[in-house]
Amino acid sequence: MKKIIFAFFTLFSLSFSNEIILKKELTYNKYTLDNFYKYKNTSREFQWEKIENKISNLEKFQNEYSKIGTLRNFRNSNGNPPKLESFLKSPERDKYGVRREQGIPLYESLDRKPVRYAWDGSLVGILEEKDGFVKIKIESLDGEWWTLKKYVKEISTDPANKLIFIDRKNQNIATLQKENGIWLIRSMNPATTGLDKLPHNFPTPLGTFVVQNKKPRMNYLKLGSSSEIAGFAPYATRFSGGGYIHGIPVELPKTQIIEHSPTLGSTPRSRMCVRNASSHAKYIYEWARPLNTLVIVIE
Repeated sequence: MKKIIFAFFTLFSLSFSNEIILKKELTYNKYTLDNFYKYKNTSREFQWEKIENKISNLEKFQNEYSKIGTLRNFRNSNGNPPKLESFLKSPERDKYGVRREQGIPLYESLDRKPVRYAWDGSLVGILEEKDGFVKIKIESLDGEWWTLKKYVKEISTDPANKLIFIDRKNQNIATLQKENGIWLIRSMNPATTGLDKLPHNFPTPLGTFVVQNKKPRMNYLKLGSSSEIAGFAPYATRFSGGGYIHGIPVELPKTQIIEHSPTLGSTPRSRMCVRNASSHAKYIYEWARPLNTLVIVIE
């Protein structure tokens, strides 16, 4: 049996060993959304049942493997992955939409060519090593895969007690923290995810990712440029490739941080990142721990 309990319900003691208990106990309380809310002529929600099931699966995953890791190839730092025999172009990507640039090649066996790519930042269980390769289980992907060892970074096996859930369908974000066996909901806010409009805009990838690093200010380039800075986004927390959770973008020559935008919680419109109110982005920036906090993107 699993159970979701919110603070506005009476909290009572439970003794089932496999329960997931959620309790609303906010530590960031600006722009807070209700569990169910209106957007224009539609209804939106926080998908707590889906979140509960995901947490249960995550806990099982983290307990199952003696070694846990994350896939890493930010800006092709570990090498541009080989081409697939069949892939899509402009930009180069596999049939699942995972781009070759910053991707991680996946092999079904050591004597074959790669058949698809995985997202940078993905959470994985490490099974074995052989001849410079590592056999892995990607938390958000079916099957077991081989990849080159250089793309895999082993991290702590201590179960992550801080989770960030991003909902592409409902354009919202929730942070959760586990204390004394209960998952406390720390914030419930509007967000804006990546727009699926190639070649410059990409949807925020679905899956389970490990927070990679943070920067107080993330510069972004003008569309189509490889060097000209257009502006910056404050309090950026990176989880996959060039995908960050950050505050409202500021276009140069302006330099003042913008707190809020009416487009938050509306429709996808970023290049891949997840926009937040800048104070909420700062909250996540200060709260999340690199290589320990997880980001889970759901639909």
